[in-house]
Amino acid sequence: MNVNEVIANVALEFMGLEKGRYDALHPNDHVNASQSTNDVYPTAVRLALWMAIDRLLGSMEILRAGFDAKAVEFKSVLKIGRTQLQDAVPMTLGQEFSTYAVMIEEDVARLREARALIQEINLGATAIGTGINTPHGYADLACKYLAEESGIPVVKAKNLIEATQDTGAFVQLSGVLKRVATKLSKTCNDLRLLSSGPQAGFGDIKLPARQAGSSIMPGKVNPVIPEVMNQVAFEVIGNDITVTMASEAGQLQLNAFEPIMGWSLFKSIQHLSSACLTLQHNCVAGIEPNYALLAKRVRESVTLVTALNPIIGYEKAALIAKTAIKTGQPIDEVAESLGIMTRQQMEELLVPEKLTQPLQPR
Repeated sequence: MNVNEVIANVALEFMGLEKGRYDALHPNDHVNASQSTNDVYPTAVRLALWMAIDRLLGSMEILRAGFDAKAVEFKSVLKIGRTQLQDAVPMTLGQEFSTYAVMIEEDVARLREARALIQEINLGATAIGTGINTPHGYADLACKYLAEESGIPVVKAKNLIEATQDTGAFVQLSGVLKRVATKLSKTCNDLRLLSSGPQAGFGDIKLPARQAGSSIMPGKVNPVIPEVMNQVAFEVIGNDITVTMASEAGQLQLNAFEPIMGWSLFKSIQHLSSACLTLQHNCVAGIEPNYALLAKRVRESVTLVTALNPIIGYEKAALIAKTAIKTGQPIDEVAESLGIMTRQQMEELLVPEKLTQPLQPR
């Protein structure tokens, strides 16, 4: 209603008339002709969300490219993978970082699907979707011109009564944003864990120092940038609950709670967009491997015997592992002392190409 008055008075100025001359141009009779808050407001929210999602997609692509670049940079850095926080089998640091890039790529696809639902609008529905007070063909023409003017491929909803009360597209979008947030937060948990230490933790990688980490412990550096993403993720997950409850609370031909849905969705999108950029620029771009420590762990790890299973069998591989753990000797020395394999044979087998991918056909 306020916007209608603003538009009316601006138009009156263009007409050379005084503001308030509603006998010549009326906010409701003229500006609001063929319109209702119940179709204009949701349409405006959807257009704004479409544009906001476009910015988020751009931020996610920048972060994806950052992880992908690190995957290439670290493609030959061998390390020990972990499951349930226990040593598993060898992999490369590049393989580890490539998963983060792929996870974002998958979510970009899901976000594009959710955005496609946002393109469906109910403009022309007026009060409850029946199109009362509109001339014949108004909804089709309004949608056509809006798409041309905005550059956003909006389409008229198939059933305007359904579209006026249904907020399923908002719930779908919020769910996808929660998925994005959850996976990015998991990635940041990994970064924090992999960089833990620097002496008493995992220490696989080094994150760029962005601040003094403690007012009492000199030299301490905290993983504050990944923690920013964690906290944004917590907010997005909370916003999803808000959107869900607001959608569920709709009654009959209108959902009166679209304002809180729009507010929650915009906050989630805006903060995720900013968090992706700060994670890339202030963290991922500056990550470095702890080369010496990773090499030492691979060289000393008994998990390497897993790669020997197809060659010497499970029992002999287990014997090497148990003996190495008991004696503290490297597995190549143990294998040779047990007469199972020579050190040279072990060295030929325990290389990245053979430890981190399926067996090559002979």
